[in-house]
Amino acid sequence: MTESSSDRAAILDDLAARGLIQDTTDLAALRERMEAGPITLYHGIDPSASSLHIGNYVGVLALRRFQDHGHKPIVLVGGATGMIGDPGGRSEERNLLDEDALQENIDGIRSQLERLVDLDNAVMVSNYDWTKDVSVLDFLRDVGKHVTVNQMVARESVKSRMDSEHGISYTEFSYMLLQSFDFWWLHQHMDCELQIGGSDQWGNLAQGVDLIRRRTGEHAHALTWPLITRADGQKFGKSVSGAVWLDPERTSPYEFHQYWVNVDDRDVERFLLQLTLLPVATVAEVMAEHAGQPERRIAQQRLADEVTALIHGEAEVERAKRAAAVLFGGAAPGPEDLAALRGIVPETAVDDSVFSVNEPLVELLVASTLASSKRDARQAVSDGAVRINGLKVSADEPILLASGDVAMLQKGKRNRHLIVVN
Repeated sequence: MTESSSDRAAILDDLAARGLIQDTTDLAALRERMEAGPITLYHGIDPSASSLHIGNYVGVLALRRFQDHGHKPIVLVGGATGMIGDPGGRSEERNLLDEDALQENIDGIRSQLERLVDLDNAVMVSNYDWTKDVSVLDFLRDVGKHVTVNQMVARESVKSRMDSEHGISYTEFSYMLLQSFDFWWLHQHMDCELQIGGSDQWGNLAQGVDLIRRRTGEHAHALTWPLITRADGQKFGKSVSGAVWLDPERTSPYEFHQYWVNVDDRDVERFLLQLTLLPVATVAEVMAEHAGQPERRIAQQRLADEVTALIHGEAEVERAKRAAAVLFGGAAPGPEDLAALRGIVPETAVDDSVFSVNEPLVELLVASTLASSKRDARQAVSDGAVRINGLKVSADEPILLASGDVAMLQKGKRNRHLIVVN
């Protein structure tokens, strides 16, 4: 479908309505440029881990928003700058990665990008490809001479590090020049005219715009959004304890979904606007319904469903909701519910011969470690605190499970364990 000029420029109004514009070089000029035709833009990702996290997700989703409005995104994975490290937002030097570790991280990131951005109609590049053969002398001549030290130390990311206990190495000090060089290279070779990023990147983005102007006399653009923070003031990111990862091996889809279900009421409207593709008007409708019955957490449930679907797919949304209904809703689990709980609830494999002993339930409680001893197990059963698939069972009552069956053994309200019959 061909996008009209108003459709292409409407991305700016949409970003503004979502609170996703903080700094721009010249918003009116950028709007005029977009109305003239699709613009090529890029966002850079630091490949210091083999998975994206929610901090990265905001930027990748921004590329998706531009793509949906007819523009041409470039995803830049910082193979070269990842070896240096961005000083912004850090109080000390990060560990530098070798080429093998960086390539492993880039490979891991690509599979996650493919869920969010249509890479068949976008470009993914690594700045290592055009940086690895540039000599120090060439770099100083073609980039360094266009940037004053006065400009660099005035940038907040550099200034804060210079004032910190650890200071800043020349390696990280040079990061700004490398990122500026990236924008210039993409401008020259891929007609890239816009760089986007978080507000902590504003100094680097502005420096790239300046380098393009000085070397080519041409005009480029930069746009940032505010850093996405929680109600407690902490920002999302992999350096924060308990970071939310997009890799299902690091943060399971169930944990991912539960994270959003449990966000603070003060955050939920902003997160619906900034972390989902729901239209702004739809978010308003969700919040109006939520306001009527906030205890139902309608907005949080919609947020969890939307973000999890984008990252992990609809099937994982349904699995997470089915598991939560059993774990927190008290529903008696059916076969599909039990299947959904696998990988979420601890499980123990048992031989079907265990069901032929005098007290099969006691044996299962001990085998699953829900009971510390047979005595403890018998006491729990006597107290009526033990259930199998939601039903109370006596200590010596036969348990009708066969090879291949899965059952949920529960002690008390919160202690659950899956029994898998061999």
